[in-house]
Amino acid sequence: MARLSKFTLSQSLARADLADVNLFVTVEKTRNFSKAARQHGLSPSAVSHAITNLEARLGMRLFNRTSRSVVPTEVGATFALRLRAAFQEITEALSDINQRRGRPIGKLRLNILSDSARIVMAKVLPDFIQRYPEMAVEVEVCNRAFDIVSAGFDAGVGYANTAPENFITIHIARGLRWIAVAAPDYISVRPPIEVPSDLRVHECIKINIGAGSTCNSEFCRGDESVIVEVSGRLCVNETALGVELALTGVGILYCLQFRVAEYLASGSLVNVLSDWALDAPPFRLDYPRGRQMAPGARRVDQYVKSFSLGA
Repeated sequence: MARLSKFTLSQSLARADLADVNLFVTVEKTRNFSKAARQHGLSPSAVSHAITNLEARLGMRLFNRTSRSVVPTEVGATFALRLRAAFQEITEALSDINQRRGRPIGKLRLNILSDSARIVMAKVLPDFIQRYPEMAVEVEVCNRAFDIVSAGFDAGVGYANTAPENFITIHIARGLRWIAVAAPDYISVRPPIEVPSDLRVHECIKINIGAGSTCNSEFCRGDESVIVEVSGRLCVNETALGVELALTGVGILYCLQFRVAEYLASGSLVNVLSDWALDAPPFRLDYPRGRQMAPGARRVDQYVKSFSLGA
């Protein structure tokens, strides 16, 4: 046969070349055109023709053929040995891609409310990054609403009643309970509090929820529902600071029960309206409609769905 002229291993392989070398490896392994043909869903003549064309392009005979046997030449045996190693690399590479498809890789940027960050994410993320070592998570804690897409975030976590338009919303964890708390020192020197409307004459620590608005105190008891617009000289935009202030006895704070559970247990804070509370929807995970959810966000979603906040 002629020397390598039409095809060399330094050239880029076309799709037909890859198909033919794959056939060649099967023929070399089975030593039979018919068996190789069955494995590839082809006719024996098609396999024989493909091998002949490959030999022509290479300018080398790969098999010695008789009516009873197909035996690789020395060149063919060496060629097959190297190709098997190459195809093993390809198989492992495809397997690695398949495995990576099922786990998050890269960076996940989350915009998270302070309450959800401390209640949910602080307990979820340590196990998350340990389980997915190829994932980096960047968290920005913020208590104001803004366009997370233009800011470059993959997803945001907020309260269920503040979901942005044109976003997919997924509820995470369990429902939330809101209560009013104060330090015993504050209650001991102030007018009694029996119903939510009594809060109007008390010093309350207001929570700024952005855009110049503050969070009203909403309570339910059985079928009764009351919304109280409280007053107070202190206004903060972060629950942790509000809790610290309430512990000093300067006022009443309306917040999530989970955020003050340890202080309620120790008596540092008390529930000033034990018969009244608001059972609200859980936190929600948002991501833009019409855009594929980041794999990391899907995993975080699965983690927080199983996390129980309690009431």
